[in-house]
Amino acid sequence: MKIAGYLEGDRIMVGAVAADGAVTPLGERDAFWVRPSAAVPQGAAIGMLADLRERPAIPTGARVICVGLNYRLHAQETGSPIPTVPVIFSRWTRSLTTDGQPVPKIEDKFDWEVEIGAVIGRRVFRVTADQAVAGIFGYVAFNDLSGRSFQRQTPQWTMGKNSDASGPMSPVVTADEVGDPAAGLRLTTHVNGELRQDSTTADMIFSVPEIIAHVSQVMTLEPGDLIITGTPAGVGLATGTFLDAGDEVVIEVERIGRVRTPIVPPPAPIF
Repeated sequence: MKIAGYLEGDRIMVGAVAADGAVTPLGERDAFWVRPSAAVPQGAAIGMLADLRERPAIPTGARVICVGLNYRLHAQETGSPIPTVPVIFSRWTRSLTTDGQPVPKIEDKFDWEVEIGAVIGRRVFRVTADQAVAGIFGYVAFNDLSGRSFQRQTPQWTMGKNSDASGPMSPVVTADEVGDPAAGLRLTTHVNGELRQDSTTADMIFSVPEIIAHVSQVMTLEPGDLIITGTPAGVGLATGTFLDAGDEVVIEVERIGRVRTPIVPPPAPIF
């Protein structure tokens, strides 16, 4: 099943998305994540996802936990050593957006990163990697757009990873439809139609269950929490080629989804 969020009046809802794009309501977004495995469609389809005001399906209070340098060739292209433990940093849900939404370029070194995101479906704490598999509700395709100058000003990456709308994501595809994400799923990025990233999950250093197990040693993961699992080689940082206003980025993850993002100038200062 594919699950998307959408705006209905002043409420954010979630719905099941059929193969033709028709959306059937599943309830209010935050209520859905109390027991996501028990949710059932409510009534008839209300329209097509393309015609609704799409919003991220992730709940308001979700943690967005990211992993850096988790593909071998990406670590090598940045001149970094291969990590021996997952490199963890965080986003806020306020940085998330959806397919087709414009993202402001906040600096000259604004970069793309195609990634797989895993969405937690049940409470997990101090689990093993084998146990973590049962805690995965589904997956999203994610573009971890990054302001590299801000990211590299300090050893902490928060400033470069949380600019407005810099986390475009697809609807959630449930784990049963994706299968094992380590089974060589292809990830690609196109900028203005030109292929920039093209790799598979076979190059991952830490698997999705290993990352979840690692994070769960410190914090209780709750339904709706989002784990972004790293990007493969081919980022702009490695070549010195970055995004500009007017560009269009399309990221795609096999079996999961595709996200198109137009890059626009930053808005005027607000004070």
